[in-house]
Amino acid sequence: MRFLFVHGTGVRRAGYDPLFELVARELTARFPDAEVAPCYWGDDHGAALAAGGASIPGFAGRPAPAPALLPTPTAPTAPTAPTAAARPGVSDGGADGGWALLLVDPLCELRVLARLPVEDEGFGAPGVRTPGETVAGKLAVLAPPAADGPTAEGAELDALLAATGLGPHLPAALDRLAGAEEFTEACDRAVDPVAGAELIALTARALTAELLTAAGPGALCTADERDRLVELLGDRLGGAARGPLGRAAGVLGKLSMRIGGQRMLDRHRGALTVGATPALGDILRYQARGGPLRAFLAERIAAAPGPTVLIGHSLGGIALVDCLALAAARREPPAGVRLLVTVGSQAPFLHELGALSGLEPGAALPAGFPHWLNVYDPGDVLGYRAGPVFPGDPRVTDHEVSSRQPFPYCHSAYFKLPALYDRIAAALAGDAPVVPAAGAAG
Repeated sequence: MRFLFVHGTGVRRAGYDPLFELVARELTARFPDAEVAPCYWGDDHGAALAAGGASIPGFAGRPAPAPALLPTPTAPTAPTAPTAAARPGVSDGGADGGWALLLVDPLCELRVLARLPVEDEGFGAPGVRTPGETVAGKLAVLAPPAADGPTAEGAELDALLAATGLGPHLPAALDRLAGAEEFTEACDRAVDPVAGAELIALTARALTAELLTAAGPGALCTADERDRLVELLGDRLGGAARGPLGRAAGVLGKLSMRIGGQRMLDRHRGALTVGATPALGDILRYQARGGPLRAFLAERIAAAPGPTVLIGHSLGGIALVDCLALAAARREPPAGVRLLVTVGSQAPFLHELGALSGLEPGAALPAGFPHWLNVYDPGDVLGYRAGPVFPGDPRVTDHEVSSRQPFPYCHSAYFKLPALYDRIAAALAGDAPVVPAAGAAG
């Protein structure tokens, strides 16, 4: 059996290689005798700005620095106490624990902490390091994984950084955080043990957010891995990263309403457009000129005899649905396709809009279309259900998973979830029929 992995929108070679390695490792563990083949199309069929961004008003060709989306807060008249329902170490700023804000502005919680009143500025003794000084000192020596292998103390942290692909970003993230005015001010104000515990928790979260934003939405990190990373970093900073976050979280809800959206967009339009070009541009290019990508996929599918399992992420799933539907409508379905797996795909939604190239608006799947397993995360705004769009078709099955990451990080986190591969194995154990050879469809 052969698996063919087709990546999604915005992915280029540097991101595809570690993603394919992960997918291949997980599939091989369940199917030791299977071949897992790559299907990379980003360079040849992806979008790029042909004129270097000349169409963007006010853009001179160089992306502006990343915008700081949250303003510097002023201190509240009184600190906001943690709610009774708040869990230790988890912000009460929303169901995602405040990560939606942190992944936009990693320093937002420290910025708030630096502005909150100090309850006892006289705490401490001459010559004794304050908790804030201790945390700053430990951050300064929190080194990346050693070149000659991890230490016993940091073995789990080093392994987790490697497994999520975040390790290469650690040196720069440490530099950014250590040099941030928000961190320095928060350390200066942490003069008692309670404030020190809060500082450890928020510093570990800020450093984790710095790592994730450096890796980008393609970071292969689930919420469980993210939360464990926070805990391990908190341990390295001198305490538990499960301290109280209520004071900072109480302020952030108000601050998020004060973001100057239009002013930020005007200032950073060029940088935002260039940054979004691979992801958004790939979709627009496919909608206008998808034929070459579909032809490339058909060639890769036919490159080896079946049985073949096709796995398409995001736009890769759209293109596979189109490719298979068009071929089936011509009564030329690719021989040997056993199962189509779409992951975080917009194909069902586009069909509702009448925007799929392979299917007429409202049309059913043609004879010869293979069994289709559609995997989606309810938190992924780019993942849709297929079953309700093709009611009564026994070939179509939806499966819900959750990485607990906020969007857009959940859109790439599917491939770190064992549930995805377990469900593929279950679908194949159900003996989904293989598509017959070309010309044999009824």
